[in-house]
Amino acid sequence: MTATVPVRPTASSRPMLTSTQGSGLADVLERVLDKGIVIAGDITVSVGSTELLNIRIRLLISSVDKAKEIGINWWENDPYLSSRSQELLDANQQLQTRIESLERELKALRGA
Repeated sequence: MTATVPVRPTASSRPMLTSTQGSGLADVLERVLDKGIVIAGDITVSVGSTELLNIRIRLLISSVDKAKEIGINWWENDPYLSSRSQELLDANQQLQTRIESLERELKALRGA
């Protein structure tokens, strides 16, 4: 009868565990977009006790759904980011032309 002795794995035979094990880049990105991440910082340039420049940086990275959930939706009304941007720019140009025409007519009526 032979006895078997359990073999304990050595450090070199065990895989190294990390905090991101099992998480690929896509998983990490999905978590960040789902929860959102805020990066904030202040940069101050001073000479002696005189402050020359102060920059406040606030960066929010999130999905569109998460941004809407927290009340951020500025891109919906920005004509340069909207899918209707050309339509809005054309309407704006027409309104500007109409205003100029009405102002000319008003000047002509006042002059008469």
